[in-house]
Amino acid sequence: MFVQPAYAETDTAALHAGMRAWSFATLVTQGAGGIQSSMLPFLLDSATSEAATFGTLVTHLPRHDPLYADLLAAEEVLVIFQGPHAFVSPSWYRHQMTFPTWNYTLIHARGKPRVSEDEDKVMEVLRRTVAHYDTPLGGSWDFEKIPMSHTGSRLRVIATLEIPIATLTGKMKLNQDKTVEDRLGVIAALQAQGDAQSLQMAGLIRAQPDMREALQVPSMESTA
Repeated sequence: MFVQPAYAETDTAALHAGMRAWSFATLVTQGAGGIQSSMLPFLLDSATSEAATFGTLVTHLPRHDPLYADLLAAEEVLVIFQGPHAFVSPSWYRHQMTFPTWNYTLIHARGKPRVSEDEDKVMEVLRRTVAHYDTPLGGSWDFEKIPMSHTGSRLRVIATLEIPIATLTGKMKLNQDKTVEDRLGVIAALQAQGDAQSLQMAGLIRAQPDMREALQVPSMESTA
């Protein structure tokens, strides 16, 4: 991924926050069948080690997924986390001697995959996934109430995947190269559009330190 210095995000905590927020991510492999990809829900363990410089990604996938054969032999895989993005019109700037652009947020994580077909480990990852995504919704469904006679057939066709993250690259293209005045125009236009994607992008631009100052938005430290 090409990252211009103005858009580079190197803070690990910020990158981890983005990965957790945009956790349904794209796994990319390359093997005998060429380049392949699949969307998977990733959990992030932030603990680091020599192999996992930036933590470890955890997920599960069906063994019949064509990517599975690639994972068994791969030296490295790529996981792409895509956050909010939005078209930006020069009409929204005060200084309009420029061109349309696209703001976006992107994180690339790379590492050597580790797969397991151990049913106890698969069950552990499924429980963690349910606890992370389903339990907070407060619904009536209970994973533990599903009889093992029903769950067991699933365990036999699922594998777990762990990716100790060796390299982590973040790109947050949020009009950092524009003046505060121009970014205020972008924020106003995105808010006027009103869709979720535009509002999220407006919020990310607004959270920049110089924008918080311009908008007199208190920092987290001052409100603690």
